[in-house]
Amino acid sequence: MRLVQVTIPAGKRETVLAELDDEGIDYVLTEETSGREFTGVVHFPLPTEAVEPVLDRLRNTGIDDDAYTIVLDAETVISRRFDELEERYEEDGESDERIAREEIHSRAQELAPNVGPFLVMTVVSALVATAGLLLNDAAIIVGSMVIAPLIGPAMATSVGTVVDDHEMFRRGVKLQVVGLVVAVVAATLFAAFVRATNLAPPGTDVLSIQQVSIRTSPGLLALVVALGAGVAGGVSLATGVSAALVGVMIAAALVPPLGVIGIGIAWGLPSPVLSATVIVLINTLSINLSALVVLWYMGYRPDHWFQADAAQSATRKRVGALVAAVLVLSAFLGLVTYDSYRTATFEEEVRGEINGLLNQQPYEDLVLVNSEFEYDDPIPPREPTSVTVTLSRPTGSEDPNFAKPLQQRINETVQPTTLPFDQSHNVSSFDVRIRYVESERA
Repeated sequence: MRLVQVTIPAGKRETVLAELDDEGIDYVLTEETSGREFTGVVHFPLPTEAVEPVLDRLRNTGIDDDAYTIVLDAETVISRRFDELEERYEEDGESDERIAREEIHSRAQELAPNVGPFLVMTVVSALVATAGLLLNDAAIIVGSMVIAPLIGPAMATSVGTVVDDHEMFRRGVKLQVVGLVVAVVAATLFAAFVRATNLAPPGTDVLSIQQVSIRTSPGLLALVVALGAGVAGGVSLATGVSAALVGVMIAAALVPPLGVIGIGIAWGLPSPVLSATVIVLINTLSINLSALVVLWYMGYRPDHWFQADAAQSATRKRVGALVAAVLVLSAFLGLVTYDSYRTATFEEEVRGEINGLLNQQPYEDLVLVNSEFEYDDPIPPREPTSVTVTLSRPTGSEDPNFAKPLQQRINETVQPTTLPFDQSHNVSSFDVRIRYVESERA
């Protein structure tokens, strides 16, 4: 529910009050004594979904931007006529609970903070995320998402498009670009400082850190997360629901990969930099795309009808550009997903051959401890080059010569992992290495 206050220009009082009476709206009229060109202020409660159509009707009576309008939250309204008005909007199918165009415009402006506070919070969130990644601490990473101010610029960009507010659109785009660049720079400088001061032990393999490694192999599911975050952002903004939790979801799609980019640059590793950059780009574009589509679908349009065509044209162009960019980047995600599938299949088949051979004589005393695969390139498409199999054997036993028969079994039974268009690689070039650890057994 909302409480609306509108100043009435001179000569418009009877028209405005007649419009409210026709709508069956309870109102209170107070005289305006400031000596300006207004003769009164009218106060009236409205259901949330009625604010925009009622304000549009009042605007058609001649109330322009010189007359101020205030829309406030109302906790409770006790009025028989208000109940009837609410029921009528429900019967008319207009009770979609979305807030008015004027409200969503104000909320988008509030969510896009001034540059100074935005940059400070962005830098802090990037530093916290980078520290959490290096510490492999999921709780710290979640904390960085909570303080990240990234929902505002994305929502401002989408709202600016659908209501044809060029200034808001440009500001949203600017904040997004500046925020991403500043976050990468902050994460890189912090990671370089950590490495130079040995806060991370020398020789640390950052790619072996779980919180880092899971963000270096993006799959198509990453696209689902980003699209869902954008949809949630648009719906929360349009319905007046708190955007705090949705902001965390949007930050989850952006902040940790930004930290991975900084770590990759500081450690001189191009693979995580490339993968995380793709994640950040596709997540940013997908969030903007889904939020824009949601807001347009929910019916948000400019104030004036003659702006509608320009807004519709701009929306179509931007949606088209975003879709094209997302599809191009999704090709990389698809390649990563397929590469993960085929390498996982190959690894499973090799492990099957290892276990099958262990069940035969004279290898029954051996126990599989671990198997580690190596690849020719960290960036998909990857080809496995070797496997190091760690086996446990009784203390003092002789070398059972496990490598040669395993190599033969793999060459005979395991399918090549090559892509359909690449027949230059096969399992015959796959190297098998065996490492033994001795153990006392009862």
